[in-house]
Amino acid sequence: MNPTIQPSTTPLHPAATQPATALRDFYHLGALPTQTVQLLVQRAAELRAGAAPHQFPGRALGLLFLNPSLRTSASFQRAAARLQLELVQLSGDGVWGLETATGTVMDGAAAEHVREAAAVLGRYVDVLAVRAFPAGKSLNDDLRDPLMNAFRNHAGVPLINMESARWHPCQALADWSTLEQHQIPTRGRLVLSWAWHPKALPHAVPNSTLCMAAQRGMDVTVLHPPGYALHPSVMAEAAQLAQASGGRVSSSEDRERALAGTEVVYAKSWGSLDCWGDAAAESAQRAHLRDWCVQPDWLQGSARFMHCLPLRRNVVAADAVLDGPASLLLDQAENRLHAQTALLEEILS
Repeated sequence: MNPTIQPSTTPLHPAATQPATALRDFYHLGALPTQTVQLLVQRAAELRAGAAPHQFPGRALGLLFLNPSLRTSASFQRAAARLQLELVQLSGDGVWGLETATGTVMDGAAAEHVREAAAVLGRYVDVLAVRAFPAGKSLNDDLRDPLMNAFRNHAGVPLINMESARWHPCQALADWSTLEQHQIPTRGRLVLSWAWHPKALPHAVPNSTLCMAAQRGMDVTVLHPPGYALHPSVMAEAAQLAQASGGRVSSSEDRERALAGTEVVYAKSWGSLDCWGDAAAESAQRAHLRDWCVQPDWLQGSARFMHCLPLRRNVVAADAVLDGPASLLLDQAENRLHAQTALLEEILS
């Protein structure tokens, strides 16, 4: 089966119809006008080629990591230094537990409400960037992205999403930059493939990868085993973006058919929507799927391999793929720096 998501009859996604505008919020790449994204990608390419970044002495960037980070943390720190920004950096083990619910009686574990935490940080910095993974207990709760949206509502300064329960726009912007860098055709084929992992992982990266490629105008196939489809709302949004850009979105459980003739295989593991919050059921469902590990024969012709990192070798992809000429992993990681430098320039200017 390879069902194609039919074009939506609803109005085009705002990203398809709006001109480039001043950037004040970076929550989801697909919510930005495509022209704005293209300008950011162009500026990232200039910075990668050696252009001098703009300078913002006396301005401050706040980084709040409620979950682990390597590339995101390092690249934002380096971008801040290049732009002469003062840096305020906090990690999850150094801040109070945060409450997000409205009207709650706070006699539990949380010591601070996000209304105060966000507003206080907004008084200290000019731009606030937050990383907050899903709680992984209730799918409906995680779909609301409560913590990230609370910071957006109460910080009072521009907010950058460094990965939330739903989206990872910083990774998507860097990936768009990488596709341009390697001259992957705008109308090229990209397969977003599920890969095995010892545990269920969030959907933010696959959600953002799918919408990014659709907004760019690519022919995108989500390849997954039974039980691992992406959320219907994300598939519908990607279809809407593809309709506006001239791209195409489909899904498939047929690996051989999906991989034929593709320019890019983007691998990522994600959890089953059917087992959300039930680790034992999810583990049992994926137990027999270890063959979903990218091997060299998945990459036909001149196909390239992408992954956001971190990546478990010989679990998600084989050494021969990761160390071979098809891998774009290090360019993707480097482009986090250039894309985020361009992003901060645009927000601060």
